[in-house]
Amino acid sequence: MCRPGSIASPKPRRGGSVLLRRLVFVAFFIEVGLLLIVLPWSAFWEQNYFARAWPALHPIFLNNFVRGGVTGLGFVNLVAGVFELTSMFAARDPNAAPLDDPDGAAADQYGKSPDARVEP
Repeated sequence: MCRPGSIASPKPRRGGSVLLRRLVFVAFFIEVGLLLIVLPWSAFWEQNYFARAWPALHPIFLNNFVRGGVTGLGFVNLVAGVFELTSMFAARDPNAAPLDDPDGAAADQYGKSPDARVEP
């Protein structure tokens, strides 16, 4: 018989998968946010494909209000990523067993290991 959560188990553990998915989500939002904040003010923005393909759009792309709007969307993405990251850490149970100790044998109800307790 297989242990629950082992490699040979038919039902894989989902805790690590959800954490990894949320971390990738956070990294995506932070990366997109930083790109949208920086790119409108760089030389890359002035020489992009769409500005060259449709010359009528070039003045619109160079408009400071459009650049500011894109930068604002970048700040929204950045704040969403940071908010998601903080909510991940705030939702963690401080008394939960570590991932490598699913039975919680290494910690008592106060989160201390049995060896760390001092008897009076």
